[in-house]
Amino acid sequence: MAEDKLLHESPSQTAGPYVHIGCLPNFCGIGGVYAADPGSVLVNADTRGERIAITGRVFDGEGEPVKDAVLEIWQADAAGVYPSASDPRGDADPNFFGWGRAAADLATGEYRFETIRPGRVPFAEGRLQAPHVTCWIVARGINMGLQTRIYFADEAEANAQDPLLALVEPRARIDTLIAASDGDGSYRFDIHLQGARETVFLDI
Repeated sequence: MAEDKLLHESPSQTAGPYVHIGCLPNFCGIGGVYAADPGSVLVNADTRGERIAITGRVFDGEGEPVKDAVLEIWQADAAGVYPSASDPRGDADPNFFGWGRAAADLATGEYRFETIRPGRVPFAEGRLQAPHVTCWIVARGINMGLQTRIYFADEAEANAQDPLLALVEPRARIDTLIAASDGDGSYRFDIHLQGARETVFLDI
């Protein structure tokens, strides 16, 4: 095939400032699109499990908060079942939505998710993974969304058995995947895009 007939990769683009308009119109002050921004609510009054909150900030390589970041999370319910038809175990909590989306505060860079503590889910060989939340991050300057996991500091025994955490090298970097407990069901998980404290990101 002639060189001029080959298909070439399109130039990559960052999320730009428009990701908020398309994904979180109410956050941007644009009403009438959704009653509430998609992903803004994960639980209701009948959701089973322990209520928790996850807060934090995304930091750039200079240690400055990325105030236009958008984050999405995906997790199992309190029994360790995903609210998805692809989970063959079924019987997920019908009052838990499993997926959430939040924007960082434009003034402070702080994000917040109100959810429940996830149960343990099986790995490929049937071994149980530690309770965790999958997190996806996008912002201006990020060509491809970054994916990581949020584990919990007060699940030390389960964390020590987790198949994915067992693969992290050097071992000191495991701490970048652990949310610290602030007490009363609140956890802090800061994400560092670059630098000495760079969070472990997953290539999946």
